[in-house]
Amino acid sequence: MHTAANAVPPLDDELEGLLEDLDGIHPGIQQIIDGFRLLAIARLTPDQTQTTLAVLAGANGIDVLTLMATTIQRLTNPATNPALRHLPTDQQKLAQHHGEQAAYLLNDPELHQPAAEACAAISGI
Repeated sequence: MHTAANAVPPLDDELEGLLEDLDGIHPGIQQIIDGFRLLAIARLTPDQTQTTLAVLAGANGIDVLTLMATTIQRLTNPATNPALRHLPTDQQKLAQHHGEQAAYLLNDPELHQPAAEACAAISGI
């Protein structure tokens, strides 16, 4: 039943501002922004909420956070991003190193744990 008491509220200023700040950077980023906006305002069931949380960050290794880590690693590697190949070798190596660090940190199980625990809480576990 759709009533005012169970209506999905509009986005708060912080989330709306972040989505606006990221707007217009690249079509791929725009699709991500649009997806996050849709998730944030969607009317979800508890099961859909749990699944969404798991897919975003709670299923270490097969979630959006891992996908982001892997994409960052790819974009910072001159072997997989030709745009970096014209840079001096030391800059290439430094960019790749920082990309590998970002991927390592984003794949840390501790980063995924709170979302996994939120999923468990929704299940009553």
